[in-house]
Amino acid sequence: MSDLNHYSVLSADVQKSVSISENAVVVDCTLGLGGHAKIVLEKMKGEESVLIGFDQDERNLKVARERLGDYGKKILFVHDNFRYLKTRVNELGFEKVDLVLMDLGISSPHVDVADRGFSFMREGPLDMRFDQRQSLQASDVVNTYSEEQLVDIFFRYGEEKFARKIADRIVQRRKVENFVTTTELAEFIEGLKPNRRSAKKSKSHPATQVFQALRIEVNDEFGALESGLDQAVDILKVGGMIMIITFHSLEDRFVKHYFKKLVKPKVSDPEKAIYSNYDESIFETLTRKPIVPSMEELEENPRSRSAKLRIYKKLKNI
Repeated sequence: MSDLNHYSVLSADVQKSVSISENAVVVDCTLGLGGHAKIVLEKMKGEESVLIGFDQDERNLKVARERLGDYGKKILFVHDNFRYLKTRVNELGFEKVDLVLMDLGISSPHVDVADRGFSFMREGPLDMRFDQRQSLQASDVVNTYSEEQLVDIFFRYGEEKFARKIADRIVQRRKVENFVTTTELAEFIEGLKPNRRSAKKSKSHPATQVFQALRIEVNDEFGALESGLDQAVDILKVGGMIMIITFHSLEDRFVKHYFKKLVKPKVSDPEKAIYSNYDESIFETLTRKPIVPSMEELEENPRSRSAKLRIYKKLKNI
């Protein structure tokens, strides 16, 4: 199965950077097919050590269970979004954890399996749900959202310069016929944008940014990320680490700015400034610049080209 050959991005850097004590509790917020989890499990020592693996995709969990079955009770599987991180971890009997890992990229089956509706290169339904239990699909967004809502989504989540034009034409077209498939929408968008694919500076399909925006909207990715980070920061032990792999500039900026206020807190109340520890750092940045794939990794896995790994260490409780 291609699932079993899934390539885990920045795996060598994750392996090198993971530092955990004996009997550690680790949370992999985005288990996927278990690649990063396997790396961490190999480094875990102690009979009470455990890795809690979250994934909202039931298919991914099934493959991960097969791949990681030999680790027995050292791994616990949670079929849920990491926006419920603290609740689920507490339900399993843990208050604090030693390491949190987030890989915000989509796994290979999402792109390679046509019926998931993530890829504009393969014909499939306009779905894009990570969790098949939820009701909202990409087809609902494309066919029912207002023009202004579409403009906002395409511009905010896709940084699409032609957001207004694309939204306007989509609304006009769906008055006659709804969009049904991924390739249908991709070809429609391609016909609206200037032909720049032959230019050296343009390597992506014209529909790339719109598809990214739709995926983010369908899965409320930034809402989940903010909630997940809030909870990860809360349940992480002092001295524990959080490792986050992002795959596009919006995610990376979000993570960078989120931790900036924790690494260098601002004194908002002048009266509190008299306390020497009021503005002490809550987190330390362990990667001054994000870690990016090596040339060797890029040759082996071109999909990793936009990946960035940032690592932070908790210094004190809030």
